[in-house]
Amino acid sequence: IYADPAKRLELYFRPKDPYCHPVCANRFPTSTMLLRVRRSTKKKQQQLDGEEQIQPEVQFEMEILGIVTTVYKFQGMSDFQYLAMHSGPDGKQTSMYDKVLMLKPEKEEFFNKDLPLYIPPPIFSRLDTPVDYFYRPDIQHRSGYNNPQVSGENLIGLSRARRPHNAIFVNFDDEEIPTKPLDAAVQNWKKVCTNPVDKKVEEELSKLFDVRPVWSRNAVKANISVHPDKLKVLLPYLAYYMLTGPWRSLWVRFGYDPRKHPEAKIYQVLDFRIRCGMKYGYAATDMPVKAKRSTYNYSLPITVKKQGSHTVSVHDLKQGLGSAGTSGAKKSPSSRYKLKESVYIFREGALPPYRQMFYQLCDLNVESLQKIIHRNDGTESECTERDGWCLAKTSDDLRDSMSLMIKQIIRSTRPALFSNTTSSEDGKEQLAYESGEDEDDEEEEEEEFKPSDGSENEMETEILDYV
Repeated sequence: IYADPAKRLELYFRPKDPYCHPVCANRFPTSTMLLRVRRSTKKKQQQLDGEEQIQPEVQFEMEILGIVTTVYKFQGMSDFQYLAMHSGPDGKQTSMYDKVLMLKPEKEEFFNKDLPLYIPPPIFSRLDTPVDYFYRPDIQHRSGYNNPQVSGENLIGLSRARRPHNAIFVNFDDEEIPTKPLDAAVQNWKKVCTNPVDKKVEEELSKLFDVRPVWSRNAVKANISVHPDKLKVLLPYLAYYMLTGPWRSLWVRFGYDPRKHPEAKIYQVLDFRIRCGMKYGYAATDMPVKAKRSTYNYSLPITVKKQGSHTVSVHDLKQGLGSAGTSGAKKSPSSRYKLKESVYIFREGALPPYRQMFYQLCDLNVESLQKIIHRNDGTESECTERDGWCLAKTSDDLRDSMSLMIKQIIRSTRPALFSNTTSSEDGKEQLAYESGEDEDDEEEEEEEFKPSDGSENEMETEILDYV
């Protein structure tokens, strides 16, 4: 527990009882000392009024053993405790522990016994501190909001209206493309653009779209430093969003139609997912690239308070902050919200930061991949929804080549994984790819924003932000 700052220390009042629900302690930084105190008593004889009396003499010895930098405090209440008991007709309680707990290998008769129904609760209280619960009044939505249709299958409605950002969405089959933003999008940005820094960001993004008419949101974040909340308002002011086709999930400059320009094929999107599995020679656990989320790391939200920053302790001062103290310094405003280049550029010899990536073809900085993309330069005849201006199966060829490059990188870093692999030709046959053209399975999560060098694992579905 101590090794993971996010975990809580659990105390079980009945350690041998699997149904015992623990109380939890929260971790706090401190600057205290651990003392060893010895109390010694000596008996001393004294003459009082002609009589000898024994008076104890007490002495204390104190020794500092060390410095304590972390403490755990039990501040919450105990939860309900659920015992494996059965109430008989006469009200007498009978223990069921010897009947429901299997302490040793048992024969079939043990499992065929008739027992009273005993079902422990699936979950206990989510919070262990008392809170005042205030019933919410009826939600007052903005004018024009209509409650969503509900049916017998889905009775869960929205708790609030979506915040509109007034983006324009375009499907591949739509005939016309927008040439200017919605009036509401213009008004929204004018409200937000309140200082010279915002005006400078607007100019920088406008220059990006002049140089390159199609951008992913991650690529924008890697080139300019802008708070994500302001970027949500600025993008609909300068570009429209493609929902389907080879430029799906990308932002396109107003007035530019990539379906009419063959040179726009270099801006098409490639949904690339790192292949892992034993048939590729390595399991998911062997991958040096982390996944976006994992159910194994989930913990119930029962913390009393969020994890705070660890304050400087006497121990830190004694050891000296050194480089560790300066590494946590705040970034300059010009790069505070910037992401690393690796979130949108693929380079040979480097692993992608996450297992699923959305690359634009022009950001695949490998000569062999660019040759695949430009095989039909000058002979593009038709723009299709699946392949755009590229030859058919171009995306599959790119994924195969990129997967082989990644396999070679993993082979060089972890050669033991490939000690029994066969020839490269067999490897190519093994790399039969599950199509990456499936629908995006990411979901938009509303989280508190935390600036990061590269916190976004995937180009998340942005539609929900703007509807």
